[in-house]
Amino acid sequence: MNKLFYLISSIIIILGVISCNSAKNVAYIQGAGENDMAGYVQTSPMYDARILPKDLLTITVSATDPEAVKPFNLTVPSLTTGSSTYSQPALQKYLVDNNGQINFPVLGMVTLSGLTKREAETKITGLLQKYLKEPPVVTVSFVNYKISVLGEVARPNTFTIVNEKVNIFEALAMAGDMTIYGKRDNVKVIREDADGNQSVIVLNLNDPSIIHSPYYFLQQNDVVYVEPNKTKAKSSEIGSATSLWISGTSILISLAGLLVNILRK
Repeated sequence: MNKLFYLISSIIIILGVISCNSAKNVAYIQGAGENDMAGYVQTSPMYDARILPKDLLTITVSATDPEAVKPFNLTVPSLTTGSSTYSQPALQKYLVDNNGQINFPVLGMVTLSGLTKREAETKITGLLQKYLKEPPVVTVSFVNYKISVLGEVARPNTFTIVNEKVNIFEALAMAGDMTIYGKRDNVKVIREDADGNQSVIVLNLNDPSIIHSPYYFLQQNDVVYVEPNKTKAKSSEIGSATSLWISGTSILISLAGLLVNILRK
């Protein structure tokens, strides 16, 4: 009986070690306990999205005299769903071309690429002042601020970001979080810059300093790819169900054989 007790104890210890190792691989932001969080507190500038080529913008110009700013607020007719009749017109959307410019009413071609929304509003306001008696209020908004998340996540998809600000953890949350097979220390972000150059950035989400990375906040049109770990890669070769069945059967057979040998002695 002592041998059986030691055998069972050993199995429990081994399973405990395996589960601890698995937990270490799954947890985000490791090593940032209550006592050492002060080491990770830093003052960082607030993130602000910058306009890029192929962004779609809406630009509204307002003033106390609506007629004075009417030439700067172009509208397009919008069709009512399921009907051929027209409903209330919608504001004209402006596509930023490959040169980073938009064709704005009266002003003509205006370069906005690389500017934040506030900077773009300030620039357009300055250009409009010579056409208006009073400084207008210009509001710039993104129409197509989207990011995509795919790979080892629960719900891969493309998501529209309403507030134009999203970090890597928020993006994963929208996709239902990573599965247990996702590699937390090797998450890839595919990004295209204003010149059309694409790059792949690797992020380690186990590292607490990730919150200070310049890539912590995602940019419009970023693609987040979660790579599968070795366990998922191996199981995919023969199918996850078959793999689990074979593993479970092998363990049971091994345990049964050991118990039979012990009880015979």
